Amino acid sequence: MDASYCLCSAKRATTLTIDVFNTFQTIDGFGFSEAFQRANQIVNLPAAKQRAVLDVLFNTTTGAGFSILRNGIGSSSDSRSGLMNSILVTKMSSPSATPNYTWDGKDSGQLFVSKEAQKYGVKTFYANAWSALPFMKTNNNENNGGYLCGVSGQSCASGDWKQAYVNYLVQYVRFYESEGVWVTHLGFLNEPDFTASYASMLSSGTQAADFIKVLSPTLKAANLSHIAITCCESTGWSDTINKVSHLKSASPNSAEYSDLNGQWTTAWYQNGGAGDGMTWASTLHNALVNNNCSGYLYWVGTQWGNTNEKMIKIDDSTKDVQVSKRVWAFAQFSRYIRPNAVRVSATGAPSGVSASAFVNEGASGSLVVPVLNTGSAVQAVTLSVKGFVGMNVTAWITDNTHACYSCD
Repeated sequence: MDASYCLCSAKRATTLTIDVFNTFQTIDGFGFSEAFQRANQIVNLPAAKQRAVLDVLFNTTTGAGFSILRNGIGSSSDSRSGLMNSILVTKMSSPSATPNYTWDGKDSGQLFVSKEAQKYGVKTFYANAWSALPFMKTNNNENNGGYLCGVSGQSCASGDWKQAYVNYLVQYVRFYESEGVWVTHLGFLNEPDFTASYASMLSSGTQAADFIKVLSPTLKAANLSHIAITCCESTGWSDTINKVSHLKSASPNSAEYSDLNGQWTTAWYQNGGAGDGMTWASTLHNALVNNNCSGYLYWVGTQWGNTNEKMIKIDDSTKDVQVSKRVWAFAQFSRYIRPNAVRVSATGAPSGVSASAFVNEGASGSLVVPVLNTGSAVQAVTLSVKGFVGMNVTAWITDNTHACYSCD
C-alpha cells in the first residue's frame, strides 16, 4: 500500500512495534462469490482471458490469492436471466415425498470455478442458499421473502418442510463431493431481514435456531459434521448481532459487503468514494483490527454493468476485462495473510497511518504487516519486532500507479 514507500524514504521514521506474543483472532481467509450466473462469465471467456481472470483472483504470487469461494445454492426452475437453477425442479407433493434430484454437472458455472480454485490451493468452499424451494415456503415463491414452513410461528397447510429443506442442502453438498469438491461451510439463509424481488427468505434468529436443530444432527448422521453451519448473512452488523444472540454456538466471524450503487471505478484513490481501492483497504483494516473479524467476503468477483458491485468488470459482448484496484486492496491482505494466520499486536502507528500484523502458520511462518497511508503526505515507518526473527524483508505497494508492486 502507499505507506510501504516509507521503507525507502529519508524522512525521520516513526517506530511501529510488532509483538508476536500478543495474539488476537485466527484468520479464516478472504473471498467472494460467483453466484447468480456470474461464474458463467468466467466460463465463457476466451482461454487466455479466462486464465488471466482466474490468476488475478486466486494466484498467490501474481494475483489476490483469495482463499474462500462462496457458491450460491439455486432455488429456480431454470437458469435464465441470472437465475440459479435448482437441483430439484419437480415439486414434491409433501414433505415426506421422495425428491427427484437432478445434477447438470455445471451449477451455473460455479463447479468449473470451484475446480479451478482448487488448482490454486483453495480449500474453503462456502455453499449458501438464498431461499428454500417455492413449495417449501409460506408465500409459495422463491422471491419476495416468505418464511420456511414449519419454523416458529410459520405453519403451512402442506406441512413442516424443515427436514425436506435440510435434505435438499445435504444433497447439494453430495453432488459437489461427487465432483471432487468438498464443501466446508453451509448456509441456509441470505439477508433474512430483507424482502427482495429475487430469491430471498425471511427468518428471525429464533427461526434460524429452529432450523439448525434439524440441520446439525442431519449433517452428523450423514458423516458431514466437519461442515461448519453459517448464519445469518444479514444486511448489517446490528441485525447479525441480534440473530446471533439467539444462536448459542454461533458467532459473527465474517462480513460480506460491496458498493452496489457507485459508478464503476478502477482507481486506488479518486475521491474517497465507496468504490475506491483505498476505501476498501480501510474497510478491511477496520474489520480485522477494530472488529476482530476472522474472514471477509466481497459480494461478487466478476460481473457486467457500470457499478462497483464487482471487483472485475467483464463485458459479455466484447469479452473486455477491467480489473479494479479493489482487487489489489484485498490482495495486500489476502495474498499474504493465509488461512490460519494469527493477528498479533501492532502499535505506535502515526496519525494518518493504519497498521496491523499477522503471523502465518507452517513452514513459512512469515510476518505480514499491512500499512495503509490514508493521508496525502509521505509517511516513514520503521518496524520494531518482538519475538520474531526474519530472514529477509519485502515491501509491496498498491497505489494509483502500482498493483502489489515489489519495491525491492
